[in-house]
Amino acid sequence: MFNQIELSVSSYDTAWVAMVPSPTSHRNPCFPACLNWLLDNQLPNGSWGPCRPHPLLIKDTLSSTLACVLALRRWGVGEEHMTKGLRFIESHFGSASDESQLTPIGFDIIFSGMVEYAKDLNLNLPLRSTDIDALFHKRDLQLRRENSKGREAYLAYVSEGIGKHQDWEMVMKYQRQNGSLFNSPSATAATLSHLPNSGCLRYLTALLDKFENAVPTLHPFHVFPRLWMVETVESLGIGQHFREEITSVLDETYRCWLQGEEEIFLDLPTCALAFRILRVNGYDVSSEALAGFAEEHFFNSLGGYLKDLDAVIELFRASQMIIHPNEQLLEKHISWTSHFLKQELSNTSKCAYKHKQNIMQKVNDALEFPHYASLERLVYRRNIVNYDVDDTRMLKSSYSSLSIGNKDFLRLAVEDFNACQSVYREELKQLERWVREKRLDNLKFARQKLAYCYFSAAATLCSPQLSDARLTWAKNGVLTTVVDDFFDVGGSEDELLNLIQLVEKHDLDVSIACCSEEVEIIYSALDNTISEIGEKAIAWQGRNIKTHVSEIWLDLLRSMLQEAQWSKEKAVPTVNEYMRNGYISFALGPIILPALYFVGPRLSEAVVKSGEYSLLFRHVSTCGRLLNDIHSFKRESMEGKLNAVSLHIIHGTNSVTEDHVNQELKHLIEERRRELHRLVLQKNDSIVPRQCKELFWKMSKVLHLFYMKDDGFTSHEMANAVKAVIHEPILVDQL
Repeated sequence: MFNQIELSVSSYDTAWVAMVPSPTSHRNPCFPACLNWLLDNQLPNGSWGPCRPHPLLIKDTLSSTLACVLALRRWGVGEEHMTKGLRFIESHFGSASDESQLTPIGFDIIFSGMVEYAKDLNLNLPLRSTDIDALFHKRDLQLRRENSKGREAYLAYVSEGIGKHQDWEMVMKYQRQNGSLFNSPSATAATLSHLPNSGCLRYLTALLDKFENAVPTLHPFHVFPRLWMVETVESLGIGQHFREEITSVLDETYRCWLQGEEEIFLDLPTCALAFRILRVNGYDVSSEALAGFAEEHFFNSLGGYLKDLDAVIELFRASQMIIHPNEQLLEKHISWTSHFLKQELSNTSKCAYKHKQNIMQKVNDALEFPHYASLERLVYRRNIVNYDVDDTRMLKSSYSSLSIGNKDFLRLAVEDFNACQSVYREELKQLERWVREKRLDNLKFARQKLAYCYFSAAATLCSPQLSDARLTWAKNGVLTTVVDDFFDVGGSEDELLNLIQLVEKHDLDVSIACCSEEVEIIYSALDNTISEIGEKAIAWQGRNIKTHVSEIWLDLLRSMLQEAQWSKEKAVPTVNEYMRNGYISFALGPIILPALYFVGPRLSEAVVKSGEYSLLFRHVSTCGRLLNDIHSFKRESMEGKLNAVSLHIIHGTNSVTEDHVNQELKHLIEERRRELHRLVLQKNDSIVPRQCKELFWKMSKVLHLFYMKDDGFTSHEMANAVKAVIHEPILVDQL
């Protein structure tokens, strides 16, 4: 399926191609094979149209049937077929004015134009004059709309409906390099019927060479569906099964990108999707490619005139891929697309058609869950539940492709999700036993956050093969929470110093060296976990990493001691002093850094000590520290604690307010987050493996989700997310 995209035949477009006269004799069809296809493919009810009839596609069927009748009449064949077709039109004509029906693009203009063409062919349509007048009235209302570039493009796109009244010179401004108008066989055929043009003829001839006797409603249609398949399998959580195919598609797309192919750069959804997927996968693509889709340009285009929601969603998502400071273009795209999507969301009434419902769900999800705060397993579950297996889409006629909607994708995704979930449940039980064995549940001062710690691992390190990474992440997450609470409220200064001394020497007799039971419990759990991680890493790294993990923990403990001493002495550090210590004391080191050893690549000492490695850690930790401090400022102020917000206010001028500081810190968070993303995606001059860099980005996503509304780590608002990822399987019969 990745290699061969199959698109349904369009009887509507085939009929218009069948109407093109031969350049040597206007009495004969240029493409008689299309005419024969119409004669062979009338449906039993007398119609032509979708191969899978749908009660909401009657307008589409009416349009296709009338086009086919006109083609037969044009060449004087198929009298019986025409009679049956007209009978269908007569019995279903009421749907032409039914607003609940799915309406093909340009239906009011095109259907009216075909009625007018029927008169020119002396074909009596079984329609009342009042109904015909109503049709023409609706058409005239559309044609009298305010002039704009977008409207001009729209009128060129529906040229077959305007016919002899069309300004064909205007239409030719939209001809593409392949000779087509908008890659539309029907518009191209209508143009060639009125205006001899070698480009149009070349396009249609090539089309029939490829498809033989019937054409799709859109061609070429190669880049987008293949990219959409990549997007689909990745967004459903089954991309790991198709790595070779995905790489092939991305390499081919990048080749097309570099060659400036029109199929990408003249189509907003394709260009935006290609930009986003290629950039996320580390290909070097410039955001300048999206310059032609600025707000004023978009609304002067065909897509803008039609208010193409799918296109705007793709541009909104693509524009969030800012990784360079000078990408103001993407900032502007985010601004206008988010405004447009919010308006559409508030204005849209309920629709019975599932695809429309799914589009609005996509709009809501895109606005509510930015890419930098979306955890993979939550995204997978949401996409599985909302996946539209209906593969039908609408242009001037409906079309379908298994690459757009596919039950097999959904079935595989559900099976994969539930299989992974069963692994997660077993791992969580293992961790619960570990907490009891290490007596961590006996520490009354400590928050019990095992479920949340494991959730953050399972929601991001999804593959069943990453069990060691998840368990390392979760165990150290639990221990950092315990140690944070011990330094914050649970331990005396002697106990804190005692714990640090034990970790520094790590070979003392615990029963003698520990000054309290709490210190003994914490140190024993720490020492055991550090040793376990060191030994486990031998299978992954070929060496014991215990020394490095101990150093990571010591850095954290010393930074926490510094904060405890500041608090005891009522010292007021500078902002720089606080942040130099605070990004370490935020306690991501023991969670992220040891887990890097268990995701696949071997990490040399040179990589671990590199500036790139340190910068990745500093950026994600700085984001976390500032997010935490913004959200906990009021609580910590009441407790007499200092943080980044209060220190900015203390060291600022009298006019500095909390709101002002928050805005400044949020801007800094955004800068650090984008720089982190740039480092993660960067291929050149990078020595940290991509799989490892991804962990820093995954943690950043966890932090932004946890702090999106409030201090989520200290609330119960994540309970539903924990259930969705770990405990509640997806039931197929509920989809």
